[in-house]
Amino acid sequence: MKNEFSFYEKNETEYNKMNIISKEQTGGIQMGFKEGFFWGGATAANQYEGGYLSGGKGLAIQDVITGGDGRNNIPRRMALKLADGSTKFIDRRGTEVPDGAVPYVDEDTYYPSHVATDFYHHYKEDIALFAEMGFKSFRMSINWTRIFPNGDEKEPNEEGLKFYDDVFDEMLKYGIEPQVTIVHFDLPLHLATEYDGWYNRKTIDFYMNYVETIFNRYKNKVKYWLTFNEINFCKDYTNLGITEALSRPDKVAQAVHHMLVAAAKTVIRGHEINPEFQIGMMINYSEIYPEDCNPENMWKRITEKRLRTFYTDVQNKGFYPEWKLIEYKNAGIELKMEDGDLETLKAGTVDYIGFSYYSTSVATVNVDAKRTASNLESAVKNPYLKANDWGWQIDPVGLRIVLNELWDRYHKPLWIVENGLGAIDTVEEDGSIHDPYRIDYMKQHIIEMKKAVDEDGVDLMGYMPWGCIDVVSAGTGEMRKRYGFIYVDMDDDGNGDLHRARKDSFYWYQKVCQSNGEEL
Repeated sequence: MKNEFSFYEKNETEYNKMNIISKEQTGGIQMGFKEGFFWGGATAANQYEGGYLSGGKGLAIQDVITGGDGRNNIPRRMALKLADGSTKFIDRRGTEVPDGAVPYVDEDTYYPSHVATDFYHHYKEDIALFAEMGFKSFRMSINWTRIFPNGDEKEPNEEGLKFYDDVFDEMLKYGIEPQVTIVHFDLPLHLATEYDGWYNRKTIDFYMNYVETIFNRYKNKVKYWLTFNEINFCKDYTNLGITEALSRPDKVAQAVHHMLVAAAKTVIRGHEINPEFQIGMMINYSEIYPEDCNPENMWKRITEKRLRTFYTDVQNKGFYPEWKLIEYKNAGIELKMEDGDLETLKAGTVDYIGFSYYSTSVATVNVDAKRTASNLESAVKNPYLKANDWGWQIDPVGLRIVLNELWDRYHKPLWIVENGLGAIDTVEEDGSIHDPYRIDYMKQHIIEMKKAVDEDGVDLMGYMPWGCIDVVSAGTGEMRKRYGFIYVDMDDDGNGDLHRARKDSFYWYQKVCQSNGEEL
């Protein structure tokens, strides 16, 4: 009998598209990152842009959240005007916003988002520095309230639209491809106080008006989009804009459904406006290891991983997984769906998967297991890993693992849109800033990225280190927790002249970008 052609031979064209080459073709030589790989960096408007109420901007929920102190467990807070006329501060997480309460800006309190690190007034200088490093792409977000100050207006704010026109033009001047997050934790405050945020079906319409506005305005300037930042973390007032988020899981489930429908509508409408658009989802995706081979711990891992894969499944497969529907049924949660919602989810699957990766955790049924901090959540400690000053566990190999998991599950292009090390940087007397810890962190993660591409065949589009320039920490509201290659003179209380300075990591990452990841 004639031997069948090998899978490689029969599918050579398709394999080459995915950057998978057989050992016979390469002689064992690793291929490296593909031509056009997007080396760059990532930021968010509420942590970087500043320009509080400038140019007609309205209030986002992030604008009423104070600073905090992560190392001393002092949380970020919100000031509330209660229905009875009294006022009080509450923890922005772990404390429910009562019905009738309205967050407000307390004049005697510092709010980090109001200035952040002032991209609003420094965008030309900052983009020039990104170009000097060799950025091929830059991830940023548009602040919804700069375009629609309250969120429910019919007509946009032209001054806000013009600002982003200028930003994109400046990026394109240097050949930097924008990657834009449509909503990065900055829901308009008005939509929360007047409509109960994403719990209200009307918010889909307000969001789509915003989406269509920016898609039509920037269709010839922006190709790569992300719908919602870390959608799996959208589960409280600060992200969903709903009261009773802690006590009403039915409201959270309904709000999330509305967001998923909105995300799918975004993909559909975006491809109608410009078929060249590449519209992705964005999720925090970290690995979770079972504590040991106890089957109960393995099952615990599966259940915890589902808190991530639920969102990726819906946005890539186009339907709710069976286990989620059963979970809702057992909890007495009945989603209110309109005719066409399921068809919309099916038709509006994403073009690529963007994700953040910082650390990993451990799954265990041991309720007394030691815990540590992580990105917007706590994690069980892993004795095999080191941690940063804020307790986030450092695990480069975990990045390779999640790249493989996502690729094997969906076979869609992946894009690491956040990864980085928060650390305290010291400015020396001569102005230099030595940050070998940041260089080592990223070097080890890039090595594992390359293994995922070369040895595992993962289709990886790009790498966007978080806080390529110093920004305000989302979790703690601090400035001393720095991520950037570029230092910004600002402290936790908002003091400083905002001047920019290159760290040692700036020059290291410059070599990485210019060598396409070959020079580490």
